Amino acid sequence: MRVDRPLRVVLAEDSVLLRVGLVMLLGRCGHEVAAAVGDAGALVAAVGEHDPDVVVTDVRMPPGFQDEGLHAAVRLRRERPTLPVLVLSQYVQRRYAAELLDSGDGTGVGYLLKDRVGQVEEFVTALGAVADGGTVVDPEVVRQLLRRRRDPLERLTPREREVLALIAEGRSNGAIARRLVVSEAAVGKHVSGILTKLDLPPADDTHRRVLAVLAYLRA
Repeated sequence: MRVDRPLRVVLAEDSVLLRVGLVMLLGRCGHEVAAAVGDAGALVAAVGEHDPDVVVTDVRMPPGFQDEGLHAAVRLRRERPTLPVLVLSQYVQRRYAAELLDSGDGTGVGYLLKDRVGQVEEFVTALGAVADGGTVVDPEVVRQLLRRRRDPLERLTPREREVLALIAEGRSNGAIARRLVVSEAAVGKHVSGILTKLDLPPADDTHRRVLAVLAYLRA
């Protein structure tokens, strides 16, 4: 469950148990945790000191246990637009997801529910994708965003909705084809139809396609 290269990680999580567990997990996967801290102020300081490949942070942290971790992440991406950040949240917070996805230069960002950490392979894959400049959004966040938008998503067929959800999770056409047990050509046709129906510009670049869809879902 290693990604293509070892990553230098700064981790921010106020729960000592989860923080220690993540440090151990990342170490077993070949990554180096340069700093593991418990509050937003320490996160900002650690990033300045260690210049990590990627940041992993909780949303709610001391002292207020509101959205300090998220604000720190957004601040860091404002100062370092290309800094990859993966945010962990206990619950689906639509506003938090939108604020994070709008930060920095739009690349290298992820929003996962903490339950996803228990699915080790998915978590490590997401971390690698974010570190490599990708966009990763938890499937449950995608589903809730889709449920909030009834029109013009109603124009999509059930299969197109299924493909749209997988696109927004950051999956390639090949991965979608394998998941749905169809050809890549069929997926390509579905993607073209989705972009047309949602009035989104066509794009070959997977990352831009994900951002376009997420921008629409957030609107």
